[in-house]
Amino acid sequence: MAQQAYMTETDDGGSGPERPGSRLRRLTRRLAAGWRGDAGIWRRGIVLAVLALLLALVMLLHAHIPNGVGNLGSLSETFLPWLGLAVPVLLVLGLVRKSATAVLAVLLPAIVWLNLFGGLLTDKTGSGGDLMVATHNVNADNPDPATTARDVAGSGAQLLALEELPASAVPVYEKALAPTYKYHAVVGTVGLWSQYPMTDVRAVDIKLGWERAMRATVATPQGPIAVYVAHMPSVRVKLKAGFTARQRDTSADALGEAIADESLKRVVLLGDLNGTMNDRSLNAVTSQLRSTQGAAGSGFGFSWPASFPMARIDQIMVRGVDPVSSWTLPRTGSDHLPVAARMKLDTSS
Repeated sequence: MAQQAYMTETDDGGSGPERPGSRLRRLTRRLAAGWRGDAGIWRRGIVLAVLALLLALVMLLHAHIPNGVGNLGSLSETFLPWLGLAVPVLLVLGLVRKSATAVLAVLLPAIVWLNLFGGLLTDKTGSGGDLMVATHNVNADNPDPATTARDVAGSGAQLLALEELPASAVPVYEKALAPTYKYHAVVGTVGLWSQYPMTDVRAVDIKLGWERAMRATVATPQGPIAVYVAHMPSVRVKLKAGFTARQRDTSADALGEAIADESLKRVVLLGDLNGTMNDRSLNAVTSQLRSTQGAAGSGFGFSWPASFPMARIDQIMVRGVDPVSSWTLPRTGSDHLPVAARMKLDTSS
């Protein structure tokens, strides 16, 4: 049977094998031909151009959006990376409208977004490290806490922080994690499990009236480190009240004060902060510590909600140590993803 050859007509009227990219080149030429001689390409799309400029201004000046009305500034900063999705939409609309003005204007928000978040698109993950840590908001309504505990313990983390621990489920977590972690402490609704001895365990007052933060000294082979575990109050988006985060903000300020008073040089913060690194209301904490995801991760590392992660509100932050890698762990029975990081404690070399 003769083999059929697929041929295409070339630009010079002949025939031959279709080359890769030839269709794209023909499409580009057709678009260019349709735009040549069109005097309206600069007059059309003014509205799209204005929208592109406004988008660029929102991203560029997000720190100046006031929080006085419904914490609008913090709300925009929480989901700031997602504003980048508007860039390709505006670009397509500009092409459909055959508007050179709109297409050029879209370059501005694209440049601003890349300046803000382009660094997160590169893989900064390294290898090695002295210590692996993980943190997980396990969800008070978790239907299978034992399996969740075994899953996160199986990550290999030497230190594991858990948040949103209901008193009724604490014995379940203790039993499931006992084979992996010799030492542990639970303070209120947060806990820390460790393969190394812990001392000076105490609650951290984050101005809630109940205990949702703790501190411990962990004796690692490389020396002592101060480990904080925290679960900031939840935030809500309400139609009439806006982004309600006042209690979260107060707690973040209190946690920041505690970390500022820490006497140990090496500090690790693990927990659900109910806010992103971009949220100005967490400045009391984020100004003192480095995000392991930002320093040694790949991508945004979104952790919530687990079904479709849209924000990284579960954080690992450090001071006095070098992050080596940072990533999210597989989904458990919680509505959050666990997050993990490796770090180098010995920074002398």
